[in-house]
Amino acid sequence: MSEKKYEEGVDPITFFREQCALEKKAINLKEILETCNERVRANPDSGESCHMEMTDYVHFLDHCAMPKAFKHLK
Repeated sequence: MSEKKYEEGVDPITFFREQCALEKKAINLKEILETCNERVRANPDSGESCHMEMTDYVHFLDHCAMPKAFKHLK
């Protein structure tokens, strides 16, 4: 992964979440979420939700991005 440089004036959390989304684990979690979303769209009456898959994905992004963002706080 080529590391982009953080720029002043850009929201650091968004910047680092975008960087973390390129990591292999994030890509795998996003694929799991997208597969779940496809199942729910195909059968909306199933009662299934993708809450846990979304939670796992967002938790990973936050856990990855927060330490990097805190290093840039002034």
